[in-house]
Amino acid sequence: MKAAAFEYQKVQSVAQALSLLQTYGDDARLIAGGQSLLPSLNMRLSSPTLLVDLNGVQELKGITKQDQVIRIGAMTTHTEIENSELIKEFLPMLSQAVPHIAHRAIRNLGTWGGSIVYGDPAAEWPACAIALNATMVIASSHGQRRVAAQDFFQDIYTVDLSAEEILVATEFPLSVVTSWNYFDELSRRHGDYAIAGIAMHLKYQAGKVESNEIVFFSVGSTPLRALKTSQLLNGQNTNALADPSLNLQLVNQVKEEISTLSDLTNSAMMKTHLVGVLLGRALKQIPTLS
Repeated sequence: MKAAAFEYQKVQSVAQALSLLQTYGDDARLIAGGQSLLPSLNMRLSSPTLLVDLNGVQELKGITKQDQVIRIGAMTTHTEIENSELIKEFLPMLSQAVPHIAHRAIRNLGTWGGSIVYGDPAAEWPACAIALNATMVIASSHGQRRVAAQDFFQDIYTVDLSAEEILVATEFPLSVVTSWNYFDELSRRHGDYAIAGIAMHLKYQAGKVESNEIVFFSVGSTPLRALKTSQLLNGQNTNALADPSLNLQLVNQVKEEISTLSDLTNSAMMKTHLVGVLLGRALKQIPTLS
């Protein structure tokens, strides 16, 4: 099947793109890397009147350190994130996650913003953004607004972004205390969609867990935060985390807390089991600090 006929315009600025979105509304679609949109067009799941190409918009590209945040432009490719020294130094979770994203050809073309706004519950970036307390920077003809990552993902393939808005960047706060990051996912083959995945971020103070975020993906309609399990983990001495009984308590808590959904090949029961497996693996990797 081929895509339905549409008009095409490559823009050079965010302002130009916003003007077109304001004119066409729901009849326009933005294209970044095209790794999700083009198959959707070919299957006629999406039939826009106008396709707006953002690849000429330089202000949407790049990774920078600004004050106390790392800012990733929406048009930054997965490969650029993978190769970035800033990411390796300040956001190591993203460096851990990026090799799990599909295959090299897709990482070369696919973009951060494209993945984020698509809202796929099996994608790696949304879970990482939530775990790292990121903020989405969104532009419209009325100016900019900021939305916490945990509030941005609303349902399966549904995010807090109107037809007349553009995600321009994501900002990650820099931690001033010792932190630890963990990312893992389980899939049938490398490059396949995850059956279940985890993104975990801990902050330490005086050898104790000061705060943490545990986020699971590909198990529900959005990335899911394990808030009760995180609360149980807070205040724990890192040396105590080697205790098998505490680990079992945390694993049982997370399996009870995270409400999983089945997919075409895996039951909700299987995903609940894998949630426990992933957290158990993560807990064994947490370093002990004096």
